[in-house]
Amino acid sequence: MKKYKSILKNRQDAAEKLKDVIPMQKLKEESWNIIAVSSGGLELGSFIRGKLQNRLDFLFSAAINAPNNHECEVARVSETEEIVIHENLVSSFDIKYDYIYGEARRKHEEKILSYIYQYRKGRHFQSMRDEVVLLVDEGSETGSKFMTALKTILAQKPKAVYIAVPVLPADVLELLEPFADDVYTLYDIEDYVETPLYYEELDNISEERIEILLGE
Repeated sequence: MKKYKSILKNRQDAAEKLKDVIPMQKLKEESWNIIAVSSGGLELGSFIRGKLQNRLDFLFSAAINAPNNHECEVARVSETEEIVIHENLVSSFDIKYDYIYGEARRKHEEKILSYIYQYRKGRHFQSMRDEVVLLVDEGSETGSKFMTALKTILAQKPKAVYIAVPVLPADVLELLEPFADDVYTLYDIEDYVETPLYYEELDNISEERIEILLGE
């Protein structure tokens, strides 16, 4: 763990280093859509894009937690109502699927729709059919946000889907690789703890900053 502590200065540093492994010329020529799966990923995506004209957006999702443990995510729903379920956890906690689907509807109506109206002024996520997509995040403890985004994007029949993430667990990389055309990363870590550990600074992204980035 100590080997990887504070290996990145901040999101801008991570983005600059990712640019060395992402085929940036191809990203520009093929007009890749840069789609963030978190607010931190949105800022990271803006640094990757730089002065290019590629589209930058945020694919919203919300966690569904266990009824008896509100800190344990057992599923996730995207803004297009695609659901990814952690089957092992659902089975371990003996959670009924009716609960998952009910919570998915509630989270979509109460949380995700409010994000859409606040940050995109009511504009829903644009279809990625026949488009090239680069999903981005600053890190990933479980891969849940990426898996939910992958399920959402793949259902829209894109031309290709890539992932860019500076740090992630080695087992999450193995989980994501079969579903993405390629995964661009700097460090895949065996004993991954939590994403902020690998950055010297990882500031919270304000609501105003999200609105600015999505309005550019």
